[in-house]
Amino acid sequence: MKVLIATEKPFAAVAVEGIKKEIEAAGLELALLEKYTEKQQLLEAVADAAALIIRSDKIDNEVFDAAKELKIVVRAGAGYDNVDLDAATAHGVVVMNTPGQNANAVAELVFGLLVFAVRNFYNGKAGTELMGKTLGILAFGNVGRNVARIAKGFGMNVQAYDAYCPAEVIEAAGVHAVANQEELFATSDVVSLHIPATPETKQSINKALVNTLKKGGILVNTARKEVINEPELLELLAERTDLKYVTDIKPDADAEFQQFEGRYFSTPKKMGAQTAEANVNAGIAAAKQIVGFIKEGITKFQVNK
Repeated sequence: MKVLIATEKPFAAVAVEGIKKEIEAAGLELALLEKYTEKQQLLEAVADAAALIIRSDKIDNEVFDAAKELKIVVRAGAGYDNVDLDAATAHGVVVMNTPGQNANAVAELVFGLLVFAVRNFYNGKAGTELMGKTLGILAFGNVGRNVARIAKGFGMNVQAYDAYCPAEVIEAAGVHAVANQEELFATSDVVSLHIPATPETKQSINKALVNTLKKGGILVNTARKEVINEPELLELLAERTDLKYVTDIKPDADAEFQQFEGRYFSTPKKMGAQTAEANVNAGIAAAKQIVGFIKEGITKFQVNK
């Protein structure tokens, strides 16, 4: 039974070795497709695969049609909007993610971006400090919890809102739970986004919402670019010269955002999970989940039904 790693953006060599060890110890065969440049290469490689490990690779209906033996796809990471879940379900394929494996890496990046922002992108001019400021965390999953942990070390006041996480759970983590995202923005100096891109959240971070941030407010996005209403955020940044926007997801309108020099920054590519540790953790977790599914039918992290 073949397990295929198909990654346009490869895992680190040490991660591949860890995956191989898990897969072969279970009596399964590992195949590797790295840095492929044409979709046809993926279609050919997946034809006889029973399991597939991916990163940000697009897995759509055409891929499922080509993968006649496929039983499971595991996205090594938290987000899985690159996989067509409806097509997977229609083909009888289980889709999983590996929640939590990249969480600390993303959370640390949040503070790398945040310190960069409050110190005026290291331009030599006096900035501000994070201690005593209020941080609002939108979505209190694995990443949000790690952001809260680090924020406490900076001496920040931490609050959060998550439509799917009970307030008592947030409070139990030593974080103040607010009633809704409108209150979160209106009472925060900084808001860090950790929501997925869903029909409900796409374009939801709009002008009216961000405009309620306190004077000198900062919006940090290490989630998904689709949650930002870019035209409205551009309007707001033009009107409110006190606001800053930092992200590791280059906006579609990046060229337009560049006009706000000193108040906008984007990394060249998405890099929240780009650490050696996260790379290894997510890859090995994916391998273990595949083994657990094939050998014991474990579907704990299934994201489609």
